[in-house]
Amino acid sequence: MAVELLSAEQLRAHADALGELLVDAVEGGASVGFLAGLDRAAAARWWRDRAPDVAAGRLATWVVRDGERLAGTVSLAYADKANARHRAELVKLLVRRGARGRGLGRSLLARAEREAARSGVTLLLLDTQTDSPAASLYASAGWTPLGVVPDHAADPRGVLRPTTFFYKRLHG
Repeated sequence: MAVELLSAEQLRAHADALGELLVDAVEGGASVGFLAGLDRAAAARWWRDRAPDVAAGRLATWVVRDGERLAGTVSLAYADKANARHRAELVKLLVRRGARGRGLGRSLLARAEREAARSGVTLLLLDTQTDSPAASLYASAGWTPLGVVPDHAADPRGVLRPTTFFYKRLHG
């Protein structure tokens, strides 16, 4: 399974497929910033709107395929402040429901961590819904829970849920 880094042009070209992946995650209950009823056109537009950040080097996005179909994605959002260049945020780790359980999420996570370290990042941050499958993945991959904020974000149904913040120190 090859994990591929997308250029801004490739992200635009794959925006529809990435949108389908995002809709699948939301329909499956993932708390990734969107509410139930997200339509594919809005999801694809959200991805297309990320292309300028990819082009400017503020965002790196990787995908993994299941045959020809996109099966997962992860992004790193690099800090833009001078005193924060050593850190990045892991965002939008998504794996299509039908492709879960085969290590794709773990592969995407490992790739993002390696590439972050290679680029000089020494600290990664993320947040995820407490007690979610994603929280278990991060804990098992050596991420340290920093704390829990109650009612931090709504799940796709609009119900407020606690969020766990994690960090991971990297060594180049």
